[in-house]
Amino acid sequence: MSSNQTDSRSRLSAESSYREAFERLKRGKPERLPQGTSVSQNNVAREAGSDPSALKKSRFPTLIADIQQYVAGHADDRPPSRHQTLQAQRKLNRTLRDRIEALTKQRDAVTCLLNEANARILELTDYVAELQAKLPASNVAPIRHV
Repeated sequence: MSSNQTDSRSRLSAESSYREAFERLKRGKPERLPQGTSVSQNNVAREAGSDPSALKKSRFPTLIADIQQYVAGHADDRPPSRHQTLQAQRKLNRTLRDRIEALTKQRDAVTCLLNEANARILELTDYVAELQAKLPASNVAPIRHV
């Protein structure tokens, strides 16, 4: 048997094992990887039991194209990664912190205005009392009802 025939047979068996691993990952029934593992070129190689660097585009162009097409078509189906979830939570927390800070500044400004208004009301009340005290006594007698 020639070396070329052996290479083509091993390549076919390697490609078939990669294809089977790809199908298992698509169905969500991996044998080697944890349940729910996403489909990627590296995960297909791991599921097939080989090193991810062994699955090269130059050796398996149609398989790689199929994997990339599947991943691109199902990008929206994947749940967000832990990193993406944490990043979104941090962004939400930062937004909430900024909002709390803005509301606190607004509350402080309004409290200051309210205190100034209360002080002005007290000043004016005292002024009215002072003016009323300066008024001359009235010489009008109250009317009696019979």
